[in-house]
Amino acid sequence: MQGFPTQHEVQSVKAEYPSGCRVKLLSMNDPFTNIPKGTEGTVRKVDDIGSVHVNWDNGSNLAAVYGIDHIQIVQ
Repeated sequence: MQGFPTQHEVQSVKAEYPSGCRVKLLSMNDPFTNIPKGTEGTVRKVDDIGSVHVNWDNGSNLAAVYGIDHIQIVQ
């Protein structure tokens, strides 16, 4: 990904990941993270650049970055 997402893309992310929904981490491109693949968490918010801020069940509060990290909704 190059640059920031468009306003339309950010609105799509906000619609897909509303506050309070549950997600699972598929991959995170951060060599220093302590969040293992498969960890679940609760979405706090999506910011204006499309990063999904999550309260992870392991105690971390790291955001999933739009276009770089991958999460999915837990049904």
